[in-house]
Order: sequence, then C-alpha cells, then structure tokens
Amino acid sequence: MRLRFAALAREVAKFGVVGALGVLVNFAVFNLMRHGTDLQVVRASVIATVVAIVFNYIGFRYFTYRDRDKSGRAKELTLFLLFSVVGLVIENGVLYAATYGFGWDSPLQSNIFKFLGMGIATLFRFWSYRTWVFRALPAREAVASAESFLDDSATAPSPAPASPPAVQRVK
Repeated sequence: MRLRFAALAREVAKFGVVGALGVLVNFAVFNLMRHGTDLQVVRASVIATVVAIVFNYIGFRYFTYRDRDKSGRAKELTLFLLFSVVGLVIENGVLYAATYGFGWDSPLQSNIFKFLGMGIATLFRFWSYRTWVFRALPAREAVASAESFLDDSATAPSPAPASPPAVQRVK
C-alpha cells in the first residue's frame, strides 16, 4: 500500500509541475491576447487554453507519463484532445458565466475566474488523463502488485513445509 501511495504522490507531483508551467503559459497567452488585441475575453481565453493544451501534452507525454504505454499514440492523442476539450469547456464555461452572466469583466475578475475554471478543469483532466489517456503498462502494474504481495507475505508467518508426495512404483 505504501508503494502505491508513493507512486501516486510522485505522479501528482510531476503532473503538478507540468500543470503549473501550463498555467503560466495559459495566463501569459491569455493576458497578452486580452491586452494586446481586441478579442473578447472568452475568445482570448480559448486561444490561451489551446496553446496550454499543446504545451501540456508534450510535458505529460515526455515527463509525467514517459514510462507509460506508447504503443497507441493515435488513440492516446485522440483521447487527450477529447478530454482536453472537455476541460476547455469547463474552464472557459466558468469564465463565460462570470463575464456574461454576472458582468464581472475587469482584468482582475477575468483572471480570478479563469484561475477558478482552470482549477475545476484540472481535477477532471488529472482523473481522465491517468485513467484513459496515459495508461500504465500492464507489466508494471503486475510487478507492483507482485511486490506488494511479497511485502505482505514477508510479514506473515511461513506455512509448515509439506511432506513430499508418496512415490508409487509400477511393476
């Protein structure tokens, strides 16, 4: 159990590093688009989210989940994009509701609600990416399971040795 928790903690930390850098990319592009162009808030946010999705895929594939199965790249990329689009809708849906539903459109309010939307979308993305996109290799799971079984059996008392089977002679 301790090995599984340690592995999950490492995975969450790596996901967090890539995610934090993705947040920086997302906010940088969003604020450049928001203040450097005449785009509406949500459109600028969607563009920033798409740039961050590309950045995050590279980070997740080659850093966070580099030890995961790489045999089905087309399927992996399709699922990644699908779940990323759902995350994009969650993230920008929060911003849309704040901007157009409540009229909260100042630069500070836009950044706060963009951040809130990213947080909610991140929870969904973490679950979906680790469950469906970057699946663990079956052999690695089997080894981890066997190791945990060995750890558990090492603390259990050994059974008494069995007597050898009787040998029958055929004449």
